[in-house]
Parts: sequence; structure tokens; C-alpha cells
Amino acid sequence: MAIDRSAAEAATSSLQSLPFGNIIGGPLVACVEAQAQAARTSWEFIQNVGLYADGEEKKTVNVSFQFIKDGRMAQITVPLLTIVPIPYIAINSIDINFKANISASAASTETENSSSSVDTSVSASARCFWARGSMNASYSSKKDSSATRDSKYSVEYTMDVAVHAGQDSMPAGMAKVLEMLNNSISVVSPEGFLDVQHAIQNDGTVKLITSYKNREGLFDPEAITLRIGEATEIFENGAGNEARIVKTDSGKEYTLSREDARNCTVSAGELKRKVAVGA
Repeated sequence: MAIDRSAAEAATSSLQSLPFGNIIGGPLVACVEAQAQAARTSWEFIQNVGLYADGEEKKTVNVSFQFIKDGRMAQITVPLLTIVPIPYIAINSIDINFKANISASAASTETENSSSSVDTSVSASARCFWARGSMNASYSSKKDSSATRDSKYSVEYTMDVAVHAGQDSMPAGMAKVLEMLNNSISVVSPEGFLDVQHAIQNDGTVKLITSYKNREGLFDPEAITLRIGEATEIFENGAGNEARIVKTDSGKEYTLSREDARNCTVSAGELKRKVAVGA
């Protein structure tokens, strides 16, 4: 009797038809898309929380607050991105476990029973002087057969996907940006800081070197003014004076006569400075 392979062939065909590309690739594609969404979230956080638009330029959002330092009121300005955590969520590992359990069975039973008998009945008699006899014969035939076939298979799929994610380390570029922002943190007086230095030149004139930081901690040369004596007008370059004004990144440099230097007042914002020039 031939072996019944129908169940095995059905199970094999079922296994071959499994979409392994979708089974394995689907979770991987979902993780890649989730990682891309996390990167966009980080970028949007930096854009919306840490920066603001000033025309066509992007500038950092700063937080300024005052505190007491050495018995005096001081002000510190800190970029917001340096004091709030930036979300950097990253997928650390992906575990995909897939199990396909396919079982098949086939059973075939064939039973054949046959029996035969001969029952022939013949009767005859004869008589002679020395003997007497008779004969009987019979014949019958019977045949029985049965066949049974049973085929079955079952398919079971199980799939487990474990994704592990957490706060990732900061990208090198962002770490460098935050380092630069940390270095930009400065402590100034709430009124700002005005510095005036002087140097006597070989020709007897006096050079005043000034610099001014406003309350935001930014150099503001335009805010510096100089007045000589009781003059109400600020001292500027022009005909009839001996001064030259040179603007620098942090302030201004004035060249004055010694007498004017003794009587001048340098101002910036609410701050004023007198210059102590010796005779």
C-alpha cells in the first residue's frame, strides 16, 4: 500500500508560503521609523525650546537671574539649552523571536478478508456383489474487503518582539555646541560693567581704553560716551579738538590731552567713571 503524503505536502506548502520578509522586516522597519521620529523630536525640541527667530537669524534663548555674590548683587545669563535635558531617545537593541510549529499526520488502513469453501454435493450409488458405496461433495466462495484513510495537519505561529530603548549619549556636535554655550556663561552686575584704563603716551597725550558689557553680558561700544568738564555735549571727533576716537569690539579708545583726561567722565548706561590721571 502506498504511503499517504497529502498531509505532509500540505504542511510543507504552508511553511513555504509564510511571508518571512514581512515577519522579520516589519518590526525592523517600525523600529527605524521610530528612531527617525525620535530624532525629529530632538530637533523640534531644540528649535522650539532652545532657540528663537530674530529676523532671519536663530538665537539662543537665555535665562537671566540675579543673586548675591561677595555682598553685592550680581546677574548671570545662562543659555536655556545648558540647563534643561535634551531628549535623545534611541533604540538600543531589538530581539525578534519567531516560531512556526507545523505538524502533519496521515493514516491509511486497508483490510481484506477472503474465505473460500467448496461444497459440492454429488450422490451416486452402485451395488455389486462384493461392494456398495456413495459420494457427496459441496463448494462455496466468500470474499470481504475494507479500506480506511485518515489525514490531518495543524499550523501554529508565535512571534515575540522585544525593543529596548533609553536615553542615548549626546551627539558629538551637540556636545561641542553645549560646551561653547557653557563657556559663554558670564556673571555681571545688573547695571552692566564699565571698565576704563588709561596710558600716557610718549607725546604727553593720554589714551583712554574703555569697554562696556551691558546687563545681558554683551559688549556694547555704542553705549559708551565721554564728556569733558561740565560739557553737556558728548565728546566726538571733529574739528577743533585734539581727540581721536577708535571703536573696538569691546568699547572705544580715546586720545586726549592730559588736562582733558583729568576732567573727563566716561558713561555707559547707568554707570559713570572718572579717570585719575597724575600731574
